Amino acid sequence: MLRKIVTIDQDKCDGCGLCVPSCAEGAIKLVDGKAVLAADNLCDGLGACLGECPRDAIQIEERDTDEFDEAAVEKHLAALGKAVPAHHHAAPVAAPPHQGGCPGSRAMSFAAPAPAQSGPAGSRQSQLAQWPVQLHLVSTTAPYFQGADLLITADCVPVAYAGYHEDFLKGKAVVMGCPKLDDNNFYTQKLTELFSKSDVKSITVLKMEVPCCGGIAVAARQALAASGKQIPYSEVTIGIQGQIKG
Repeated sequence: MLRKIVTIDQDKCDGCGLCVPSCAEGAIKLVDGKAVLAADNLCDGLGACLGECPRDAIQIEERDTDEFDEAAVEKHLAALGKAVPAHHHAAPVAAPPHQGGCPGSRAMSFAAPAPAQSGPAGSRQSQLAQWPVQLHLVSTTAPYFQGADLLITADCVPVAYAGYHEDFLKGKAVVMGCPKLDDNNFYTQKLTELFSKSDVKSITVLKMEVPCCGGIAVAARQALAASGKQIPYSEVTIGIQGQIKG
């Protein structure tokens, strides 16, 4: 069947092994000092491993291959002595920290903070200066990108980080996306075109701390390299409880 699946560039891979534990299905293993897929039917194609590779050797491609097989995953993990990810069960439950499953897919709840003392409801000013914002929808030649400081935002960030508008969005053009749910190769191509056609002054990538969210930074770095431009670039990681991690 034609579907999305991980592909690993053997020329780029240095065998560091950081991608191996990031795959909840155990689909990646090291063979002769290189990361490889243990079997195509073990890979769900969601790309939780993308942000873990320091060499950008892992991508998502669409090709004709075996269908993802949850039963095969469970059997494979049992042979490895590993827990089956929570999302493989018929009745999913929230997984505690460090249990199987991509951290980006876990159901978590936190104690609500005490209400802040502020002005009347609705008095805060949105800093959004454009529309649309989704990478799939924006035009790479839109006038608001010309001479702009560009903010590339993983779409969970504004929900997690309370000060998003004032601390990051103010004065910037913005594009948003989710590398876990979309095609990261598309993001790379779209951002390459945007960087090439627009006179962007700076690039800031905002991503969540979950491993699969690193894909949006991978796409941005690859796009910047492909554009051949020297644009000031920075990344900021937001924790799942809203703190700036680095």
